[in-house]
Amino acid sequence: MRAMVYRGPYKVRVEDKEVPAIEHPNDAIVRVALAAICGSDLHLYHGMMPDTRVGSTFGHEFIGVVEEVGGSVQNLKVGDRVMVPFNVYCGSCYFCSRGLYSNCHNVNPNATAVGGIYGYSHTCGGYDGGQSQFVRVPFADVGPMVIPEWLSDEDALMMTDALPTGYFGAQLGDIEQGDTVVVFGAGPVGLFAARSAWFMGAGRVIVIDHLDYRLQKARDFAFAETYNFNEHDDVVVHLKKITDYLGADVAIDAVGAEADGNLLQHITSAKLKLQGGSPVALNWAIDSVRKGGTVSVVGAYGPMFSAVKFGDAMNKGLTLRMNQTPVKRQWPRLLEHVQNGHLKPSDLVTHRIPLEHISEGYHIFSSKLDDCIKPVIVPEAA
Repeated sequence: MRAMVYRGPYKVRVEDKEVPAIEHPNDAIVRVALAAICGSDLHLYHGMMPDTRVGSTFGHEFIGVVEEVGGSVQNLKVGDRVMVPFNVYCGSCYFCSRGLYSNCHNVNPNATAVGGIYGYSHTCGGYDGGQSQFVRVPFADVGPMVIPEWLSDEDALMMTDALPTGYFGAQLGDIEQGDTVVVFGAGPVGLFAARSAWFMGAGRVIVIDHLDYRLQKARDFAFAETYNFNEHDDVVVHLKKITDYLGADVAIDAVGAEADGNLLQHITSAKLKLQGGSPVALNWAIDSVRKGGTVSVVGAYGPMFSAVKFGDAMNKGLTLRMNQTPVKRQWPRLLEHVQNGHLKPSDLVTHRIPLEHISEGYHIFSSKLDDCIKPVIVPEAA
């Protein structure tokens, strides 16, 4: 099969790899119909994530058709069109039984922290991802879901990570009726978080970014008030001014490890790899939320140290909530929203790229060229 292969920071190519085989009776093999490049894939691409090994295939967002199933699989059959959550999880351990699918204890040797994630380094279990023609799906009776006939492929693809993660970010904020919510980052997750905040009763939604085309999308798609942080001497002071000098009720960090806005922090994290991620957006969230407010973190960070303003959070009495998204837990309500016409997830898709051209896709997305917001990878166009 053809698959994206990592060859080092900023180096990806498409190569021939062995078609994955059934390794356990609970496995399924899925022929990938669509995959996507996620903003967190760029952390791997830029060399930010520990133990990202040469030869790995990225891609934790994918849908496809079941090609083969193991002898124990009962809920899927060959030919089923399925969407697969980015979490690899067993469904039965201490954490899965509590709905914490992203913290599964049985799928990752490093399970004291994160569970398993497709295509996201050996820190997250070493599973090959879906930026390829085929992918092995462990615990196939637990994770994948047969896609409803009424749901389009691209809408289903957004359900595997970007939409549930944005929705989860708003959920973690414990938004109350009339709250002011500020979202840092106008990538797909931030845009979905901002849109979801309205569903949860927000009275005002503000999005912060530095790219005008993404801020325009935040106005058009998420109906948000927007500010470019490059146009303000101190974006935190600006946010205080426009919130009666109190601060927002809820702040959502949808940026993560490669936040711009502070040159020193960006260089020590993104360039010198001295931190697990640039904490600029997270520190802005801590500083701009009101005393007693809530900070939600769904932007991805590595496991190393980051210079976070924890003392400020403590002294302000903040609630900090965060996790990798337990995707399947979000699906029932999100499917309702999509089916009822409240949301069309594929509205964020801007590029459709053949698998053979995936290196160009990474370059476009990484460099924010051509007003790229969400690139989709099409394996059969290879």
